[in-house]
Amino acid sequence: MKTLLVLRHAKSSWSNDYLADHERPLNDRGKQDAPRMGRLLQAEDLTPDLIISSSAERALTTAELVALNCGYDNEIAVTRRFYHADAEDYLAVLGEVDDAYERVMVVGHNPGMEELVEDLTGESVRMATAGLAYLQLDIDSWRDLTLDTLVKLQALWLPKEL
Repeated sequence: MKTLLVLRHAKSSWSNDYLADHERPLNDRGKQDAPRMGRLLQAEDLTPDLIISSSAERALTTAELVALNCGYDNEIAVTRRFYHADAEDYLAVLGEVDDAYERVMVVGHNPGMEELVEDLTGESVRMATAGLAYLQLDIDSWRDLTLDTLVKLQALWLPKEL
């Protein structure tokens, strides 16, 4: 059994019209919500073994703030492949994960986050900014993760509800 944590980046800022989308930072609410989700992971005993984040500034900052607040002490893997990713892009990256990692968190963007959760679980979810889905996967190897994998949505947490 593997565990997948799917985290949408926290709320980003639109205050600088000259920044490229990839470079947009978190706004004040995002800077509060990301640590809150990290503390939730720690309280639920769900600290990831590996965090893989989109290279976009808002996603990477979210990943770093979550990591600092959940007790994560490994490097954060960063990939551009999660920027504008769809469900299959996430699955491709996850298929390359070393099987020594039991609990992996991916940090990325919508609509890909919602597609990933829905495609794996068959449940339609709304992944608000800093939304976190906890999925239990009936696999022993990450390379076996496909859209046909038996996946159970264990929980969905939204920062406004905490």
